[in-house]
Amino acid sequence: MPEGDSVYQLSKRLQFMAGREVTHTSLRVPRFATVDFTGLACDKVWPYGKHLFMQFGPEILHTHLKMEGTWSMHRAGARWRKPGHTARVVLRLADAKGDIELVGHELGLVDVFPAREYSARMGYLGPDMLAEDFDHDEVVRRITSQPDMEIGRALLDQKNAAGIGNEYRAEIGFLAGTHPARLVREVDVDKHVRLARRLMWANKDSPVRVTTGVKRAGETSYVFGRNNKPCRRCTALITKGFLGGSGDLERVIWWCPDCQPPGPSWRGE
Repeated sequence: MPEGDSVYQLSKRLQFMAGREVTHTSLRVPRFATVDFTGLACDKVWPYGKHLFMQFGPEILHTHLKMEGTWSMHRAGARWRKPGHTARVVLRLADAKGDIELVGHELGLVDVFPAREYSARMGYLGPDMLAEDFDHDEVVRRITSQPDMEIGRALLDQKNAAGIGNEYRAEIGFLAGTHPARLVREVDVDKHVRLARRLMWANKDSPVRVTTGVKRAGETSYVFGRNNKPCRRCTALITKGFLGGSGDLERVIWWCPDCQPPGPSWRGE
């Protein structure tokens, strides 16, 4: 699943949309099949955590990539790289050299709502990890208010901080020397949040996500995706497991058993 920095970069690539008129609209989800932005100009495009927003006049198009989603751009009439049945959003935008077609494939969420409802609808999200005015103290407050939650689940909960995904969760835990199942009350939350902000900010404009400082293939992460490979610090074999939870909060975790010893509550589920 793309993390906040991926959506941030996607939003940057889509800034060309601002001010362009929509010449064709096709939202291929039943609930919004009749929505038509044709004739309207795109006012702005922006990210918030893992969410992407486009405003067309009085309405906002809200999408989320989830696990499989992608966006592609083509000249109108060009053949799509992915099959047409995976398209959920198709927008054509006016251009002097020929309309530009923007296609969202396999999007996990497509929603349209009045712009005036933006704050009310998205207010449940925690501070955006990549916001210029990132509110560090608020993220710490939200996480520490759940002292009996595992730090790995708390970091992944978008109601605490918007944008942290599974890869960053794994790498933050390693750099902090914390097993992801340690309880919030047992760890230095301020340290974890500072690491999260630093890592994500350093990667926000990079085409390759790097947490080790080494951009060579296969050396960009400490523990993420490295099950049974030697720890880059101590050579102990990286371990993989699952952190208890439900829905989006139940995912694979990786850790070094020596650098990130589990706490007494860990049962290896």
